[in-house]
Amino acid sequence: MSAINDLINQIENEDLRERIQAEVDKFSKQKKFGLVFEEHLPECTPLYDIPVRRGSKVALKQGEVNDFYEVLAIDGDQAVCLKKGEADAVKLNIDELVTIAEFGEPIYPCLKPVDEVCNAPDSDLWHTLIEADNYHALQLLEYLYAGKVDCIYIDPPYNTGAKDWKYNNDYVDSNDTYRHSKWLSMMKKRLRIAKKLLNPNDSVLIVTIDEKEYLHLGCLLEEMFPNASIQMISTCINPNGAARNKLFTRVDEYIFYVMIGDSAPVLSDRNMLDKEVQSSEKVTWFSLIRTGSNSHRQRSENCFFPIFINKSTDTIESIGQPLGRGVSRNSINVPENCEVVWPMHGNGDEGVWQLGLDELEKRIAIGAVRVSKKKGKYVLTYLRQGQLKEIEDGYISIIQYDPKGTMVLKRVANQMVQARTMWNQSSHDATTFGSKYIKQILCESGAFKYPKSLYAVRDTIFFFVSNKPEALIVDFFAGSGTTLHAVNLLNAEDGGNRRCILVTNNEVSVDEAKALTKQGYHPGDEEWEKLGIARYVTWPRTVCSIEGHNVNGEPLKGNYIGSDIPMADGFKANAAYFKLGFLDKNAVALGRQFKEMLPTLWMKAGAIGQCPVSDGDAVEDMMLFPQNRFAVLTEETAFPEFAEALKKYPEIETVYIITDYEPGYCTMAKALNVKQTYQLYRDYLDNFRINIARD
Repeated sequence: MSAINDLINQIENEDLRERIQAEVDKFSKQKKFGLVFEEHLPECTPLYDIPVRRGSKVALKQGEVNDFYEVLAIDGDQAVCLKKGEADAVKLNIDELVTIAEFGEPIYPCLKPVDEVCNAPDSDLWHTLIEADNYHALQLLEYLYAGKVDCIYIDPPYNTGAKDWKYNNDYVDSNDTYRHSKWLSMMKKRLRIAKKLLNPNDSVLIVTIDEKEYLHLGCLLEEMFPNASIQMISTCINPNGAARNKLFTRVDEYIFYVMIGDSAPVLSDRNMLDKEVQSSEKVTWFSLIRTGSNSHRQRSENCFFPIFINKSTDTIESIGQPLGRGVSRNSINVPENCEVVWPMHGNGDEGVWQLGLDELEKRIAIGAVRVSKKKGKYVLTYLRQGQLKEIEDGYISIIQYDPKGTMVLKRVANQMVQARTMWNQSSHDATTFGSKYIKQILCESGAFKYPKSLYAVRDTIFFFVSNKPEALIVDFFAGSGTTLHAVNLLNAEDGGNRRCILVTNNEVSVDEAKALTKQGYHPGDEEWEKLGIARYVTWPRTVCSIEGHNVNGEPLKGNYIGSDIPMADGFKANAAYFKLGFLDKNAVALGRQFKEMLPTLWMKAGAIGQCPVSDGDAVEDMMLFPQNRFAVLTEETAFPEFAEALKKYPEIETVYIITDYEPGYCTMAKALNVKQTYQLYRDYLDNFRINIARD
């Protein structure tokens, strides 16, 4: 009810205000079918790039962005401001103010280059990180990639009540009659735009969530995607559990898959419930010593007997008979040049073998028992009956027999299954493969709370992009940057060329904000911004994972699970880091901000190759970027020369024509043999409006 209450409070007639409030109160008590919640308008947007001028709407940098003023006049280094709903103006220091835009007011975004990492100069593949409030970044992405995204993966705030630096994770408003309203309103407005990004013929939206909001999220998704196939997966992410006061200990969370058009999960060699194997071709050999409740000698005397290993060949020389109850192991004679092996437990207790004497001899005869040495001691392993059946059925292939007569096996890779809805994979442990990975890269413990396991994200998107080597993947709650890391790992594993776009804000933690404020710093100051999540966590992780080192330049240790790719090798990938800025509409229309718009044009053309830069303010009549597969005609009188020049570069697929004359644009576009053309700056100004009407 917050939005409507704000409007009611603006009614000057007290009697009318009270009557309308009474009627609204009646409506709020009525029950309806479906998901019902109170809509909230998105918060105002701070525009740090726009100077404070007379007529501007501004907010205090240290205040609430929705608590804004109108600037009546500029008086030196102060602004004369009038707060909404108040009669008396106040003077505020300009350097303590930031220009804002209310929801519904058109604002014109641009991408401001911050940094880049290039570890594959010969590759056209460039990922992008956009530092921004994700609501406005999404509307930019709608202008750039509407209907072109293959996969959106998001890990939104779970509405736990925490106030982390990732983003405000407390989406409860005291004015709401329903405690989930603010969170649902936040999600709905973002999902509405995300839906426009997705390919309507074949794409997937993936959302992770826990028990706080999974019921409401499920209803919201069904309401917003009525024609999609929706399924929820349960996945174990913390085997040790997160304690809940007077509740069960939490070890899992949920993944919603919203499958659009023909989208469906691919088959794989893992069902996601059983324990994973490190390689799809690996066959596990099991210990010959029995474990569990029936694993002691007194429970099965017939399975307690000696095995003699030839010390010269490390092969089984012979097998002794079971000793019988009460007979000591020391009573046997050991053949010459042999070592005796007994089924002994680690604590010294006498155990038993998994197989009886006759069955063990059969397994040895066919090469299904293996002898190896570990720390100077002989270790015996064997193949279970089920594995022998898999060999018989062709699921496991015998490549050869080693010099000891033991089978050398390989699991047949094309035996694919449908993944199950309950996932229990050790590699999805968020502590081991999330928090510890972040610590290794950033050399700091606790730099980011609750990161996802790298392999959990890889597996989550694998089922929908493994068959799409050119997939475009978006994550607009990017957090620590796990999704881009996972996409690079997938590409490295199968030679794919998938591209990832990350969006994250640059908020600092509550404690950092307090400390910075005491030092006199404000949001927008360099000292403040460098400690935000995008610059302190997301981008450093991206650079380090691509180049294969930590923030101190030391090589990363270990291999990636399942692929044995050394982390220190990094990835053959590139990434560009941008901050979302805002332009003046009139300056754009007059063609004065081409330099600022160039990264946006690059992204709209597919973000192919290194983002070009424009030196200085002078703009040439035409610019061709064959390495980026796009070109720009800035002076329409130069069209004949431009059209002739394009013939030399058939790889150019996108052309931007700057002209106010639409018939002239249509004539020129028709004469060009390219995949797509756009009229600037009309295409940008007319079709890109960040306002409530477009939603």
